[in-house]
Amino acid sequence: MAKNSPPRAVSSGAVSTRDWGMAALVVCATFIAYLPSLSGDFIWNDSDYVTAPTLRSLSGLWQIWTQPGVTEQYYPLLHSAFWVQHLLWGDHTLPYHLVTLLLHAGSAVLFALVLRRLFDGETSPAASTKGSRSKVAAAEPAPRRCAGAEWIAALIFALHPVHVESVAWITEQKNTLSLIFYLLAALTYLRYDQTRLPGPYYLALGWFVISLLCKTVTASLPAALLVAFWWRRGRLEWRRDFQPLIPWLLIGAGVGLFTSWVEQHYLGAKGQDFNLPFLSRGLIAGRAVWFYLGKFVWPFDLNFIYPRWVPDASSGWQWLYPLGVLALTAGLWAVRRRTRAPLAAFLFFVGSLFPVLGFVNLYGSLYSFVWDHWQYLPDLGLAALAGTALVQAWAWTSIRLNWAGPALAVVLAGFLGALAWDHCGMFHDDQVLFHTTLARNSAAWMAHFNLGGHLSKTPGHEAEAVPEFEAALRINPDLPDAHYNLGTILSRIPGRLPEGISHFEAAVRLAPDNAAIRYNFGNVLLRIPERLPDAIVQYREAVRINPGMAEAQYNLGIALIQDPALVPEAITHFEAALKINPDFPLAQEIMRRWRAGQR
Repeated sequence: MAKNSPPRAVSSGAVSTRDWGMAALVVCATFIAYLPSLSGDFIWNDSDYVTAPTLRSLSGLWQIWTQPGVTEQYYPLLHSAFWVQHLLWGDHTLPYHLVTLLLHAGSAVLFALVLRRLFDGETSPAASTKGSRSKVAAAEPAPRRCAGAEWIAALIFALHPVHVESVAWITEQKNTLSLIFYLLAALTYLRYDQTRLPGPYYLALGWFVISLLCKTVTASLPAALLVAFWWRRGRLEWRRDFQPLIPWLLIGAGVGLFTSWVEQHYLGAKGQDFNLPFLSRGLIAGRAVWFYLGKFVWPFDLNFIYPRWVPDASSGWQWLYPLGVLALTAGLWAVRRRTRAPLAAFLFFVGSLFPVLGFVNLYGSLYSFVWDHWQYLPDLGLAALAGTALVQAWAWTSIRLNWAGPALAVVLAGFLGALAWDHCGMFHDDQVLFHTTLARNSAAWMAHFNLGGHLSKTPGHEAEAVPEFEAALRINPDLPDAHYNLGTILSRIPGRLPEGISHFEAAVRLAPDNAAIRYNFGNVLLRIPERLPDAIVQYREAVRINPGMAEAQYNLGIALIQDPALVPEAITHFEAALKINPDFPLAQEIMRRWRAGQR
């Protein structure tokens, strides 16, 4: 806007009848595309998010907010939402899927409204500061309004199959719930940017904080708003653009650092698998950016667990990925005077991806450096760019073919919706999920391990779990839980007890401070008379590590009482078991007999 030109009127943001119709179309299309997800069961780690029995009370709700570590991640508002949902419908999966799907469809509609405000709105006189535009800024054209682009972008976001993982997997309700509040914060802040009234500002800040309490990846919002303002205006001003967002940036940074600490200290995102040099992290980040771009443009061969790359700074071809990102950024910067949209979309995409690019430790990177659900929020930028580009292309073709635009929109929606429908089937249950994962990535040791865990808990299929655990250990020999599970199963199969013991020994070597492994290894050794001293050693370690394990205290007493010289020590462990659990019937009975013998 030139120095002396009149300011544009502030957009009212009113929603027309056409908008209501488009919103209904987006919601209906989304529900149709994701209909197969509604029949899905709980999968993999859903039990870590759907409220645990120990937290299904008011005191449990208090713990969710005040005790990091009692839930999988410290996202208290998300876990409070799961707490309320479990109170309403327990372990029935359909309502959880319906809520997640409604949130996803609602986010798509809100996304369209945010784009509408960005496309239509420009700052009011109150939002402007003194001084004219620079010559460079004046030479840059303002973005042109593309009627309907916001709804095409919303359809692309809603139906894109790479988002199925975020919608069909109940755990990822954290994505859909946090995005609702992220978009509400953005929409409200854009209103503040037009009016400069304190009410919208504080309301937007409130929505932002709420989004952080659902998932901290939304901490990127203030940076995203700055990108949007640069796209809209061609430049950024300190007082108008940066200053109001300083509190947001500080809050986001603080919450992000706290979440990183929780990931390391409670989820286990530390150790050898996470000790990567900075150069290796840069290689991972560059490759991840191209991976996510590729999945958005070519959404085929989607998988739950992708191969985990081995970054190697001495490998020249791996440097092509980060160098390619830099070259693409430079190219988009070079054309910014013709159009700022591609660079703005790319900056939004990469900036929103930054928390998951490998520069901070995330537990999920133990299995793979890339996940479909990690690009859920970042894809907003690409969807906005794609929607705008398609509408501009259709506007050009409509000079000759008026029906081309609507027809191609229907074809695109049908194509993406069909891919999403098909991909939903992968998330039906654990067996389907991990069989499909292995069909597309046979080196996914986590899929072998979890498939083995699923089969070991299915009556009549325990023996089928053995080859799955063995396959997991061939790929990753240092999995204590795989050795432990394999040892447990093999020790029950006639003739394979020695193999089971060898796996227990490996599990103890890899996880010496795991009380459960020690306890169950002791149970196996207790069955072999000549290994009684070894069983006692394992039980002693189990109660040392976890003195509150009543079963280990009792079994240690059982092992000790077989030696008359150790009876007094055995009695102390029976008493310890009863102190931990006064209703322990076996311990009660043995103490009753001992007291009767004493009389």
